[in-house]
Amino acid sequence: MRIKRSVTRLFGALVLPAITFGVVAYFGSYAIWGERGVLALEDAKDKLAMQQEQLAQVQGQRDRLAQRIALMQNHPDPDLVEELARSQLMDGAPNQVAIPRTAR
Repeated sequence: MRIKRSVTRLFGALVLPAITFGVVAYFGSYAIWGERGVLALEDAKDKLAMQQEQLAQVQGQRDRLAQRIALMQNHPDPDLVEELARSQLMDGAPNQVAIPRTAR
C-alpha cells in the first residue's frame, strides 16, 4: 500500500513538469525552425538584401535615363542628338565605320 501511494504521489508530482517541458519544447522548436522562426528570419534578410541591390540598380538606370531626357528637352544637346542618331541609324559617311558602344 505504501509503495502504491508513493508511486502515485511521484507520478502526480512529475506530470505537471513533464507537460510543461513538452509545451516549452514545442514552442521553442517552432521559434527556431518554424515558418516564422529564427532561421526563416535569416532567409528573409537575405532576400531583402538581394531585392535592395536590384532596386539600387534599377534606380541608377532610371536616373541615367532621366538625365538623358532632361538633356533632350527644351534645347537638345547636339552631342547627344548625334550619339542617338548614330546609335539608331548605325550609318555614317562613305568611309566611316560605326562601332556600337556597350552601355555604361
